[in-house]
Amino acid sequence: MARACGLGLLLALLLPMVSASMPGTVVRLNKAVLSSVSEIGKAPLQRALQVTVPYFLDQSGEGLQPTRIQILNVRVSRLDLKFIADLGVHLLAAANFTFKVFRIPEPLELRLPVVLQADARVAQGSIGTPVVSISTCFSLFDNAIAFDGSNSSTPALLVPLQQHINAVLRNKLCLSVSSLVQGLNVHLGTLIGLTPVGPESQIRYSMVSVPSITDDYISLGLNAVLFLLGKPIVLPVDVTPFTLPQHVGIDGAMATVGLSQDLFDSALLLLQKAGALNLDITGQLNSDDNPLNTSVLGRLIPEVARQFPQPMPVVLKVRLGAKPVATLRANNATLQLQPVVEVLAPTSNSAFQSLFSLDVVVNLSLQLSVSKVKLQGTTSVLGAIQLSVASSNVGFIDTDQLHALMGTVFEKPLLDHLNALLGMGIALPNVVNLHYITPEVFVYEGYVVISSGLFYQR
Repeated sequence: MARACGLGLLLALLLPMVSASMPGTVVRLNKAVLSSVSEIGKAPLQRALQVTVPYFLDQSGEGLQPTRIQILNVRVSRLDLKFIADLGVHLLAAANFTFKVFRIPEPLELRLPVVLQADARVAQGSIGTPVVSISTCFSLFDNAIAFDGSNSSTPALLVPLQQHINAVLRNKLCLSVSSLVQGLNVHLGTLIGLTPVGPESQIRYSMVSVPSITDDYISLGLNAVLFLLGKPIVLPVDVTPFTLPQHVGIDGAMATVGLSQDLFDSALLLLQKAGALNLDITGQLNSDDNPLNTSVLGRLIPEVARQFPQPMPVVLKVRLGAKPVATLRANNATLQLQPVVEVLAPTSNSAFQSLFSLDVVVNLSLQLSVSKVKLQGTTSVLGAIQLSVASSNVGFIDTDQLHALMGTVFEKPLLDHLNALLGMGIALPNVVNLHYITPEVFVYEGYVVISSGLFYQR
């Protein structure tokens, strides 16, 4: 089945330019992919064309002699693919068949050049996968040539022998191509499988419309649904249908993938609902790297020094109440977090008491990259962290004095945690064994584009 993918790699990551439903993902395969697919497709096509030829009834001697014929070798010397607007893909293959005719007293070897042409229709399957079928197929046969280059030794045999072979191959070759395509459809079905995002979350892509096909590309509209504990993540507002402009990314790239703002919003909502963005930052006594203790706080807040004459470690409980906001502008992606940070210290009975809590606004620069089939991200802080007091059990707090401390004890743990999450990545549309190679990521107003090559790992 996987071998069938060489012929169908062209169709294995069909990427669209039509409107997609929420959240919208658009992918387009361009002409540049065709030559690569043609080379990969030769080997599986050669194997598929290695069919069985029934016995030939030889009438050149006395009576009818059943003669066995075997295909020794099939060599596909040429495989060309091109897009057919509103249909799918046209295939043209040139192959040389080598036959061994077990004729008595001496066997005969023949070479038969064949040209095979077929049109493959690409449609939308009932379960949201691409479905490929052969709509037309035919073969053109040249004259068979005896392997020793001499046809004069068997002139009476060659004509009926070739007629027999042609009649058999005319049907069997097209049936073999159809069978190859059916195996490809099973492989294409892996597009809709659930792919893990985190321990309790997954993403699933599926087609939402019929393919859009022109002479220059083939495309699909995909719906990306994120799941948390088996339940879909649904954005709280209606989303706008996403379309991918014609000229974005890199001209000549094999694949162009468009990811809408809604996909990013859905992914961030999943992280919030899963609690993945929450963290606890624990201070250590006698630590120059993390001066998060009551002694340091007491220098800034007198009431803390009064309540804790002896240094005690402090814990920051970072909880994200508001949904993170991703903003996509031309060549610029940013992320805003608005966590509530509660500052706690241990009491004598080993419980923790709340000293105060802060409303925090953190603006982050978001850098995106692709590894194999995953979109990954890293962040860095933009500007100063904004602080305001939400509640206090230690009297007045001067937030200006807290800024330097928060930058030391809060910023780095937050970035480490966030970058570890974003580094896990989220799967892009793909089928088994197909990877993105040399990808480049572009940020546009309201969407992201990935221009990439494709690599099929056999």
